[in-house]
Order: sequence, then C-alpha cells, then structure tokens
Amino acid sequence: MRILGLILAGGESRRMGRDKALVPLQGRPMIAHVIERLSPQVSDLAISANGDAGRFGWTGLPVLPDQTPMGPLSGILSGLIWAQAQGATALVSAPCDGPIFPGDLVPRLCLAAEGHTGALAESIDQHPTWGLWTMAQLDPLAAFLASGATPRLRDFASAAGRARWPAGSFANANAPEDIAAIEAHG
Repeated sequence: MRILGLILAGGESRRMGRDKALVPLQGRPMIAHVIERLSPQVSDLAISANGDAGRFGWTGLPVLPDQTPMGPLSGILSGLIWAQAQGATALVSAPCDGPIFPGDLVPRLCLAAEGHTGALAESIDQHPTWGLWTMAQLDPLAAFLASGATPRLRDFASAAGRARWPAGSFANANAPEDIAAIEAHG
C-alpha cells in the first residue's frame, strides 16, 4: 500500500488573524511541526493551499491549490488527484493547525479503514480533518462537491471507519491563545 500525505493549509485563518500555517510555535512555523510528524508515516507529502504558493517554498514540498475553494474537502480532492498521479493507493490528511497528533496516526487509520472507503481520526478534542482517503473516493468526492451540497467533511465521510484516541492525543490551534496553550504543555 502506497500512502501519501497532505497537509491542509487552505483555510482563511480568521480567528488566528494571519496564516495559521506560518504562525511560530516553539520557534518554527506551525506547519513545520506537522511536516515533521507526518513525513515519517507516509511515502511522500504535499501541502494543500491557496494563494501564493511561494510562502511554502522553504518546505520543498509541492503546493496544491484547490480546484474550487470549498473548504477542506476541496483540498482533499486536489490531494487525491495528486496522489493518484503518483500511483498512491491512499492519502492521509492532516491540518496545518494541528501540530500535535499521534505518531501512529497512519497505521491506526489504515486499520480503521478496513472494510470502508477511508477512516477519520476521532477524539474528544479534535476536528475531523485527520483522515485516510482511498483512491476509490476520488470520483465520489468530485461528484459530491459538484452537486452543490454543503461541503461538510463529516457528511461526505459518513461511511468512513473511525480510529479512536483518548482526549489529549491531538492539539489544534485556531487562535493565538491556542498557541500559548500548546507551548505551555511542551
């Protein structure tokens, strides 16, 4: 199984007030922490982002713009298209504002996806953008987004398997106070 990774960095960062991916966390851009945690778990990695791709040039990773910006599912669709062209069997997504997540994210998502078309990570303290998406989801996702339906990730992935973790397994930073809380917990 060839699994690629995608860091979702296409959000508007309204609550943070600036590009969340580039907000410093422990002296490095937040996305650098996500790259560090996800890259050992996947064969290759890309960033889903709109706007100036050059802001991520220092990462050396491909930057994939959304076909039609409609939230995280648009980024996942761009990621699936990229992953299919790379010969991947699945894509794992992680948000740029989630710098702390389990080191066994990918194997546990793979186990949860057995018998399903994908899997989402679940914990009390996280949102559902940590997920595994198989190539079988590419065409249905494109159709879902083209249908005009409200592009809610959980609605599209309602049949996906679930990998469960205890509270505290994930950290998400949507606002400046979240960065301070993450840094306080080391």
